[in-house]
Amino acid sequence: MVLFLRSLVFNILFFGVAGGFAVLGSPLLLGPKRFQRRAMGWLARLLVRIMEITCNIEVRVTGREHLPASGAALIASKHQSAFDTLVWFALVPDVTYVMKQELFRIPLYGAFARRAGMIGVDREGGAKAMRQMMREAQGSVQEGRQIVIFPEGTRTTIGERNAWHPGIVALASATKLPVIPVATNSGKFWARHHFIKRPGVLAINILPPLLDVPRDQLLTTLEEVIEAEQRKID
Repeated sequence: MVLFLRSLVFNILFFGVAGGFAVLGSPLLLGPKRFQRRAMGWLARLLVRIMEITCNIEVRVTGREHLPASGAALIASKHQSAFDTLVWFALVPDVTYVMKQELFRIPLYGAFARRAGMIGVDREGGAKAMRQMMREAQGSVQEGRQIVIFPEGTRTTIGERNAWHPGIVALASATKLPVIPVATNSGKFWARHHFIKRPGVLAINILPPLLDVPRDQLLTTLEEVIEAEQRKID
């Protein structure tokens, strides 16, 4: 019952705050992009704090030293939870998420995401969609932003293994940035399609960047490195 009540309070606050921001903050869509980005970072930090307090979840980040102090970065993260699509707004100064294009159709959220410079990918678009993603990523790099991509393309449950997609290899080639692997056990606490949020230590482990890995070995190496770390924290 305690878990249910904590989760209920969290969901009420989460959707109330996020929905209120989307409505009351909609005038920001008329201003410079930096206003939306700062506002989304502020909102993310608030929502993470609400989760920590209401659900008794401690977010523990290790390996921050592997992120550049400033400027562009290419981050490839395990994806277990909706939490992963939120937290990087709070962890890096100016995030660009690579996300499925369908999310741009969500009222208000989609407008904020598009206006803030998120990269939408048409997963059925083939080579044309890949070229568009690379062009937009190069623009983000020129702006000194931190790109976050989920190589699995969708959320996975604890212990589940899906095919990893080569988009990360294309991004690494286009941006000339080393890939920074990230493991997380967020699915333990904010599981896919689960109302209950469970207490505990939610780990985000940022690993050393992959340097001098041949293009044809990058995807395999990335998967091996992240999954090895996952076995320690899942």
